[in-house]
Amino acid sequence: RMKILFIGGTGNISSAVSRLIIKMGYDLWHLSRGIHPAIDGTQQINCDINNLPEAQRLLASHHWDVVVNWIAFSPKDVERDFLLFANRTKQYIFISSASAYQKPPQQTIITEVTPLENPYWEYSRQKIACEQLINQLWRDNQFPGTIVRPSHTYQTVIPLPLGAWNEYTTIDRMKKGKPVVVPGDGTSLWTITHAEDFAIGFAGLIGNTQAIGETYHITSDEAMPWNYYYQMTANALGVEPILKHIASESIISFALQFNGTDLTGTLLGDKSHSAIFDNTKIKKIVPTFQCQIPFKEGIKQTLNWFESHPNQQTISSETNDLFDQLIERY
Repeated sequence: RMKILFIGGTGNISSAVSRLIIKMGYDLWHLSRGIHPAIDGTQQINCDINNLPEAQRLLASHHWDVVVNWIAFSPKDVERDFLLFANRTKQYIFISSASAYQKPPQQTIITEVTPLENPYWEYSRQKIACEQLINQLWRDNQFPGTIVRPSHTYQTVIPLPLGAWNEYTTIDRMKKGKPVVVPGDGTSLWTITHAEDFAIGFAGLIGNTQAIGETYHITSDEAMPWNYYYQMTANALGVEPILKHIASESIISFALQFNGTDLTGTLLGDKSHSAIFDNTKIKKIVPTFQCQIPFKEGIKQTLNWFESHPNQQTISSETNDLFDQLIERY
């Protein structure tokens, strides 16, 4: 059976993929610092991947069918992986980001050949540079890379633009009947994908020789306005939301002055623009890929997860103050 290494593997997206891979009967190893609890069925290599001598020592006796790096964010990470895994893996999968696509968009529908350009977000530019290096390593050294671009994929995070993701602030405000800030008028169409749906598409790329040298985004086909996502979240909580719409540019300017937080990347570099994806390419190579979890159901599961993990309900007084001051001013 295939021997697979995940660098990372216990995060918001990678946990769902890990569980599916194990269910499929693959031999899955996780290389991590061991901070998060191991997922049942995985084998562990505990080390910091950035400690190159230690990583080389622990990996010296291994060869892999597939290596997936869930935590590579800069070209130096890819260069390190090339040193570690050249001639030691049949496939290397790099997790990029759909935020790398051109902003502001020049096309209504995004495909894998949509240009990569993001002047607003350094995170996205680093991902673009990583992709360019992987493609060069494939051309020059036959390093067998596959690039995957997720877009706003959730399961153990709250997928709203502000006071959310790793925060619980927006949810707490909704529960208490307090207004929450929505960037813009809330009508931009956005795509949110459940991690268990993403995992099906991703699993079909693992060990797939047709995917070598190729790039895929893996997203839901459900594109809805931000107002819908806020409303469905509130419905799942059993409350009626009080939405305060404020221009993204105003939020960015005020936040910088208020507490030095720079929201330019996450708003102008991503969530202010409509994002609708054509998934033809991933469906062609993975015919079983079809998203089954609509947001109105998936967000219920996520909120239930937070209810059962109260230690993850991080409420930021700084975000609360920012919301209150934004609403008062605008």
